Amino acid sequence: MPEQSLDYAATLRAIEAIHRSKPRGAHTLWIALMKGGLSRRQVAVFLRQFSVVPLYNHNYHGPLYVSCPDARWRQRLANVVYEEGAGGLYAGGIPHYLLYLRVGEAFGVSAQEMYATEFCAGALAWRGYFENASRHSFLEGFATLALGGEAQVPGVSGRVSEAMIRHYGLTAEQAAFYTVHEDADRDHSGGALEFLQTFAHTPGDLAVVIEAVRGAVEVSWLLYQDIWRVVQEVS
Repeated sequence: MPEQSLDYAATLRAIEAIHRSKPRGAHTLWIALMKGGLSRRQVAVFLRQFSVVPLYNHNYHGPLYVSCPDARWRQRLANVVYEEGAGGLYAGGIPHYLLYLRVGEAFGVSAQEMYATEFCAGALAWRGYFENASRHSFLEGFATLALGGEAQVPGVSGRVSEAMIRHYGLTAEQAAFYTVHEDADRDHSGGALEFLQTFAHTPGDLAVVIEAVRGAVEVSWLLYQDIWRVVQEVS
């Protein structure tokens, strides 16, 4: 089928519908965080379990940079990897993992404790799913990570940053991880139409993208559900 006959608009609508079905900001876990409804001990547990995402980002974005078949898009991925690992674009030269460890320290979790976290089943499932997708193919990996995972961050991350300051007494510097990701992940997940036009050339490719986004949203919801379960076990 010629590329021009592909219905990219319908694919984008399908992606939007998937996100509307399970948006991050509608989950009880994130609502509790944004409203300050968790104790400091519960937030510490949340931070340790959710560290499976930011502390191991090199295992997700890194393979995409290596496998990207397009030089221009590879440059874009290089900027993402650089931002995550060095923070030169949005974080004033502070790597994102250090920003996250800073949040943990504000809740009494040392870097050593953070890296020694025994992950719940939902976190292990999320890590396995995203690592596998990132290594399977560039089309599937980028759709999973950017169009599925990172696309749900803007609109929530900034509100979590505000809650960290208002309800939990963090300074703006301590809450910077969430402030930074309001903008960084909007950038990282942008260009969906251009991505489709560049890499999705058959109806089968579009089906792969839609399924990748659906899987990312579903396994992310599973992550939130299981972290919420673990958080509720803390008094």
